Amino acid sequence: MGRTLIALDRDAAEPLYQQLRKALEHAIASGALNPYLPLPSSRELSRELGISRNTVNTAYQELIAEGFVEPRPRSGLVVNPEMLSHLTYETGEPTSPDVIDWPSRVRHWPDTRIPEIAKVSDWHRYPYPFVAGQVEVESFPRLAWARALREALEPPHLHYSLRDGIDEDDPYLVDALCREVLPTRGIEAKPDQVLITLGSQQGLDLLASSLLREGDTVGVEDPGYLDARHIFSRAGALLAPFPVDGAGLIPPAGLGGIELLHLTPSHHSPTNVTLSIGRRKQLLAQARQSDTLLIEDDYDSEFRYQGSPTPALKALPGSDRVIYLGTFSKFLAPGLRLGYLVAAPELIRELRNQRRYRVRHAAGHTQRAMSLLIDGGQYHRTVRRRRTQLQRKWYALRDALNELLPWRVDAPPGGVSIWVTGPPE
Repeated sequence: MGRTLIALDRDAAEPLYQQLRKALEHAIASGALNPYLPLPSSRELSRELGISRNTVNTAYQELIAEGFVEPRPRSGLVVNPEMLSHLTYETGEPTSPDVIDWPSRVRHWPDTRIPEIAKVSDWHRYPYPFVAGQVEVESFPRLAWARALREALEPPHLHYSLRDGIDEDDPYLVDALCREVLPTRGIEAKPDQVLITLGSQQGLDLLASSLLREGDTVGVEDPGYLDARHIFSRAGALLAPFPVDGAGLIPPAGLGGIELLHLTPSHHSPTNVTLSIGRRKQLLAQARQSDTLLIEDDYDSEFRYQGSPTPALKALPGSDRVIYLGTFSKFLAPGLRLGYLVAAPELIRELRNQRRYRVRHAAGHTQRAMSLLIDGGQYHRTVRRRRTQLQRKWYALRDALNELLPWRVDAPPGGVSIWVTGPPE
C-alpha cells in the first residue's frame, strides 16, 4: 500500500485513527485495496504513514468490530467477503458533473467511407478458422523463441535488450536483416537504409505522416489493402484506385500527379496474384518519369508453392525510389508486432525522428531475441516448415474448391489465402 493511497491530515480536528479507518474503508469499497490479500501489518503501515503503531491498531480494531475485516490464522487481517457488497463510501458533498464537450475537442479523421476490415478476436476457438492475417499458434517456434528470449537477457545481449535506444534500433537485428533476410528477396541494403518498425502498418503510418501533405494523391490497388487506404486518407490524401487483373496492377497511361503508389506486388492483397516482371519495369519507368515514390508492401512473399519466387520490386535495377516494407508478423505471430522498412538513408533518418516521438522504438528485448533467432538459423527453418505446411493446405483447398464448386478456381501459386470470384450470374 503506497503513500498515495492514504492521505492523513495531521492538522484536522478528527483523530488520525478515525481518518485512517475511513481511508481503509474507502480503499476496500473502491477496490483500491485487493480484497484477496491481507492488509499491511501495523508495523508496516505505521512506518509507511509515519504514525504510531497504536494509531494503526486502533483503526484496525474498529474495522474488526464493525465487521469490515477479520483476523485469519497465519494470514493476518483480511477483508470480510460478506461485507464487500455492503460497503459504500461517502465522498463528500455531491457536485455537478464536469461536462466536457468531447466531440468538439477530439480531432476527427476524414469520413472516408472506406470499409473496415472486420476480424473476430476469438477466431482461434473456431473449428475451421478461415480468418485472413492469422497464423496457427501451433506453428510458432515456441521453444526456439523461449531460448532466444532467455539468451537476450544474458551478457553480452542484456544491455541491448533493456536499454533506452532513443531513436536507434538494435544493431544486431539490423545487421542480421541485411545479411540473412533481405538477400533472400534479392535486396542489398546497408544498416543506414533499414528501420525497424512495429509492423507494416506502422511503416505505412510513418511514411504517410512524413511524405504526404493535405490534398496529395496516393495510388492504390483496386481491390486493395483497406488499412492502407485508411492510413493514407487520415493523412489527408486523396486516393486514386487502379484496377488489378491476373498479372497484378494494370499500369495507367502515366503516374503524373501521383505522390505515392502503394503496391503488394509479390502477392496482391487480397487476390494473391503476382505483379508481372514487365509491369514492374513499366511502373518503375513511369515512377521515375513522374517523380512518384513506390511503396512495396512485400505481403506474404515467403509463401510461394509453385515455381520460383519473384524478386522484390526493390531488387530490380532503377528501384531507388522504391520503399520496401517487410514484417515478421505474417508468418511468425501477428502479436509480435515487428517489421522493417528499407529506403534511402535520408528518408530513414526522418522516419526515425518521427518514430522517436511516437513509440521511440520496438521493444529491445524482442529485437535482440529476433536477431538471435535469425542468426541461429531458426528463422529460416521456421519459414521452410511453415511453407511446407501451408503448401499442403493450399493444394487441399484448391482441389476441394475445384471439386465442389460448379466453376473452376484458378488459384495463384502463393499466399496464405485463395480469392474466389463467383460467376456473374
